[in-house]
Amino acid sequence: MSKLAARPPLVERVAGWSARHKKTAVFGWLALIVAAVVIGGMASTAKKDSYDPGEAGRAERALHDSGVSQQSENVLVQSLSGASFATDKDFRAAVSDVAAALRAVPDVAAQVRSPLDDAAEGKALLAKDGKSALVAFVVAGDKDKAPDTVAKALKTVDQLQASHPGVRIEEAGTASVGKAINDIVAQGLQRAEFSSVPVTLFLLVVVFGALVAASIPLLLALTAVAASISLLAIPGHWLPISESTSSVVLLIGMAVGVDYSLFYIRREREERARGRSPREALRIAAATSGRSIVVSGLTVMACLGGLFLTGIDEFSGWSIGTILVVGMAMLGSVTVVPALLSWFGDRVDKGRVPFLGKRRTVARESRFWRFLMQRVVRRPLLWGLPVFLGLVALAVPAIGLKAKNSGGVDLTYGKPISHTLERLQTAFPGGPAPAQLVVHGDPQVLRGQQLAGAITSLRQMVPGGAQVTTETSADGHYLVVSVPLAGDGADSASAAALGDLRSRVLPATLGHVSGIDYNVGGEAAGQSDFSDRLHSTTPLVVGFVLLLAFVLMISAFRSLAIAVTAVVVNLLSVFASYGVVRWIFQDGHLEKQLGFHAYGGVVAWLPLFMFVILFGLSMDYHVFVVSRIRELRLRGVPTRDAVAGGISSSAGVVSSAAMIMVAVFSLFAFMPFAPMKMIGVGMAFAVALDATVVRGVLVPAIMSLLGERNWTLPRALRWIPGISLEKSAPPIPGRTFEPGRVPIG
Repeated sequence: MSKLAARPPLVERVAGWSARHKKTAVFGWLALIVAAVVIGGMASTAKKDSYDPGEAGRAERALHDSGVSQQSENVLVQSLSGASFATDKDFRAAVSDVAAALRAVPDVAAQVRSPLDDAAEGKALLAKDGKSALVAFVVAGDKDKAPDTVAKALKTVDQLQASHPGVRIEEAGTASVGKAINDIVAQGLQRAEFSSVPVTLFLLVVVFGALVAASIPLLLALTAVAASISLLAIPGHWLPISESTSSVVLLIGMAVGVDYSLFYIRREREERARGRSPREALRIAAATSGRSIVVSGLTVMACLGGLFLTGIDEFSGWSIGTILVVGMAMLGSVTVVPALLSWFGDRVDKGRVPFLGKRRTVARESRFWRFLMQRVVRRPLLWGLPVFLGLVALAVPAIGLKAKNSGGVDLTYGKPISHTLERLQTAFPGGPAPAQLVVHGDPQVLRGQQLAGAITSLRQMVPGGAQVTTETSADGHYLVVSVPLAGDGADSASAAALGDLRSRVLPATLGHVSGIDYNVGGEAAGQSDFSDRLHSTTPLVVGFVLLLAFVLMISAFRSLAIAVTAVVVNLLSVFASYGVVRWIFQDGHLEKQLGFHAYGGVVAWLPLFMFVILFGLSMDYHVFVVSRIRELRLRGVPTRDAVAGGISSSAGVVSSAAMIMVAVFSLFAFMPFAPMKMIGVGMAFAVALDATVVRGVLVPAIMSLLGERNWTLPRALRWIPGISLEKSAPPIPGRTFEPGRVPIG
């Protein structure tokens, strides 16, 4: 029994095994990465489609089952002289040439329609003032290949523009806007990927002062990201994994991968600097930082799991990807890092950088933080209250944060297609983003007079009814009706038109036809249903994350005060970042500097996504900092001295990790895509704020005010099981633990 009780915890045993079998651990990790890439490549043939929630999602599924093309395109033709279509021969010739050229490539364009076809179609495809005309078509072939197919159509339109210099000819539609957005994201992501590695390596060299030590966190992060992105192909068979998931995995993977290994390496070097043997230093690093990494990683993963509660396909993919990369980073940190430290030994300090090597290769307590902590714990109210009020001041504007998606014009800001969309919307209101009404029923019913009469009535009841078009599926079981909506698909005009269509027009028309069912999809419907689902599930996700964080803090530290402090300060950090995001992106400040176009809100998914990610990352720092304080407290150091000493010894590595994370996030602030800019700015600011004034001033001020009450737990909460998070490092004979000798008045 005594032997069992003396058995080291799992994290220490894993580190000890890795140190003894370093080649097996390192090459085993590399084999795991290679296997992940190979397996991911083999499993990537199948892909589950992602759909919007609610009625729009049902319409998307029905549209997919119908086989009717979802990719509608419009070629806008306008006379540069302002002449009318009826009187300008060059104008009419340009429209005729566009229609003929598109019909000549049936593998690219199908169902080509122009104002020259017949009277009814001509009226629908001509602007009211007669100065603009549309040639409409759908992208032929597989929808997954639509970006490549529409590129051929765009090339054809460009050639026609060159041959008709007196007429404006340009194309925009579902496929071309999607292609433009994909190109923008791919370009920005490639730039971010290219920049993140040298930026991260440079900052790690500044932190460690040695190339070898700096390379370990970077290589761990890169391999964890590569393996995770590859392995996403496996859950992609059952869960919808969007292309944006890879961007999110890169963002989070680089951040936590560097953080975790940085915490581990700095603690091992700190113990070596105190005179520990290499083996003992590694054991203590595993027992302290290693355990903190495991608990923090599991906490971040659990918080990210809260996104599943939304039931939104996009969030499910992000949740799977981020959980996977955090798990990989955590696994690598507690296995490969100790193996590499044992393998390299003193050679980890090789490649010292002039002016940095002597000062950085040995981890020491920060003089700045010790100087600051002495003053904070002596006068906690004087230091803590201004910081608290400042955070509240930043957080108050978040009350007015408006979560709504932007239209194609804003998403493609700075690209030629954004101007095309504006001109298209001006000339043909409702044209760029029509509602797609998918009707399902028996072929005889769909061909019947009752349904035909209902669609005629629908045309009479909606503005721009002449533009209503219908298409029947090959098997006759589906009828797809395109209904024009006012606005650009994302604004209040579109929302109002959609509401009128769903609540008034359809019940009065198709609602009287028996034997059919119908659902309304399209851009406006998708955004409306997405926002409704998000609004209804956000309280559930927030409650789950807050309760999880609270219970974890109780389990780890057996303290009500520490648990409540963690939840409150993390909420303050998140809402302060919301305030900054609102000031920049919703109110339109720094538009020119950051290269975006404000539309009076932020993307609908941003607040919840930022909340979950930032709360998880904030818990990461909180666990690490409070663990160092508790470690000193377990050695008998008074609470105020433990607060000062714990933060003095940990703030340096936390601020270093935060600096790297802020740099990675900031790269996304300069991507040419507004949603990624919002993520980059919001998360960079939140992490910088959290790792400096929150962990460096507010948390120690609160803990100093509470004193010994930090370590009490009410009887009513003692049923929550405890976990051993940290244990104190044994003292070195004849030496005093340095932070413990900082006298606090």
